[in-house]
Amino acid sequence: MSLRTPLSEVRGHGSAKDGTHHWWVQRLSGVALIPLTIWFVFSVACMVGSDASLAATVVGSEYVKFSTWAAQPFNATCLILLVATSFHHAQLGVQVVIEDYIHGALRTPLLVAIKLLAVAFAVGGILAVLKIAL
Repeated sequence: MSLRTPLSEVRGHGSAKDGTHHWWVQRLSGVALIPLTIWFVFSVACMVGSDASLAATVVGSEYVKFSTWAAQPFNATCLILLVATSFHHAQLGVQVVIEDYIHGALRTPLLVAIKLLAVAFAVGGILAVLKIAL
């Protein structure tokens, strides 16, 4: 027989502690993605179509144009933020789906796999931007 109350045994556990943090991070990452995505789409749209006559004559000029653009410090920083935030936000969203709809022994390995894949893809994207920028 324990003299501890049920409340003292469960305090600090459960979704009331982790769920609100997860919810806030997902919302904040979503809000951060709005200006980053608008910046990226606008920047790429401005690059497309400029110097169209030169692009037709030089093979790979679009790659060179994008590489030059991505090598600028501000653009490289924003691209890294976009990649990191996108994969973190995606991982949080898939985690919620797995937690809500997958039960049993498959749940934990899927959660671990999703986290590892998100980190691997984010690191790969960040390294690609750094390789272009440096």
